[in-house]
Amino acid sequence: MSAVRSVTVPGDKSLSHRALMFAALASGESVVRGVLPSADVISTAGVLRALGVSLPDRWSGEDTLRITGRGRRGLQQPSRDLDCGNSGTTTRLMAGVIAGHDMRATFVGDASLSRRPMRRIARPLTQMGAIFTFTSDDGLPMTVHGGALGDIDWISPTASAQVKSAILLAALVSGNSARVQEPTRSRDHTERMLAALGAPIVVTDEAVVLGPVTALAPLDFDVPGDPSSAVFLIALAVLRGIPIEITKVGVNATRIGAFAVLTRMGVSLTLVNAHDVGGEPVADVHVAATAGIRGVDIGGDEIPALIDELPILACLAARADGETRIRDAGELRVKESDRIAVVVSNLRAIGADADELPDGMVIRGGAGRFAGHVRSHGDHRIAMSFGVLGAGGNADITVDDPDCVNVSFPGFWETLALIGAAT
Repeated sequence: MSAVRSVTVPGDKSLSHRALMFAALASGESVVRGVLPSADVISTAGVLRALGVSLPDRWSGEDTLRITGRGRRGLQQPSRDLDCGNSGTTTRLMAGVIAGHDMRATFVGDASLSRRPMRRIARPLTQMGAIFTFTSDDGLPMTVHGGALGDIDWISPTASAQVKSAILLAALVSGNSARVQEPTRSRDHTERMLAALGAPIVVTDEAVVLGPVTALAPLDFDVPGDPSSAVFLIALAVLRGIPIEITKVGVNATRIGAFAVLTRMGVSLTLVNAHDVGGEPVADVHVAATAGIRGVDIGGDEIPALIDELPILACLAARADGETRIRDAGELRVKESDRIAVVVSNLRAIGADADELPDGMVIRGGAGRFAGHVRSHGDHRIAMSFGVLGAGGNADITVDDPDCVNVSFPGFWETLALIGAAT
């Protein structure tokens, strides 16, 4: 029997973005440990530096960052475009920050980011009083003219943590009130961090309400491990039939919907050593050796809590007994790539049985050999998902752009090799 392999995952990407942003807007010095040094988070750091915040060019995941905040409305007019790289989180959340400042800023990004929809944040922020100018129909470059904003009561047509966070950040910076209602609950990292910093925020099943903020307290925060990254390692352990322990993982309920799906598939997964860090729940994730998994249905209200994990769940489903059906996930089509089309086309390219649905996909599992070349389209989660499937056994899969995983998981390939050495 294999010994339990204990591993860690890099700091949570969503929390790393927010920790840097809130530290920049705080009054006083913030201390943040474990910030993810990925390409996306480095994009946020670069945007904040362009706005006058002192941040290092590079850091490791073990470094302690001491950040002197510029205050709620203390960011400076940038002298250049704000380059967000591949990061939709950077673009959408910082658009909210800029909207509340008396300044003008143009957001740019790489080809993939430039195609992603931005009017979803422009609509509520425009209602608050900001002005948006688009060069193309609905992507980057995008120019935001900020200034005096008004209160907002926004009913969001879709559950989106980025839209909700952009509104809350705009209200925070401008000293206004905001109420955001969603059809289902999206990630709540922004609300939790605001509450931990003393902001007057109320969260109910119906809506999130932020009252006017005059000043934001500095942070003292340890970024937990990213649960999205953890799912890739769990999937590999399942495919290899080995036990694994992943320590100090963020287990926020709005982020671990994939854990419930894995359990339905037949994976024995438990959370131990549970505790809170800065308002965020953290635990060690224990996964027992798994002999086989079954196909499941994934859809409905659970989708927002696992949207980023659907590509790896689809790849895992290719090895399950029976059919897996993913629905209500049309948002996948406007991620870094059209993840529905890309996952299905790549599964077919390696010999798996899969079909597209308008809002999802159907995967019929099998035990046969998978072989072929995967086109990632520069999408980190596509590359990681098929990397796991290739490392899971009885497969010869190559990925065209392995380095794109650095967007969210530096050291990913080395970690896969470490887990593989446990068998």
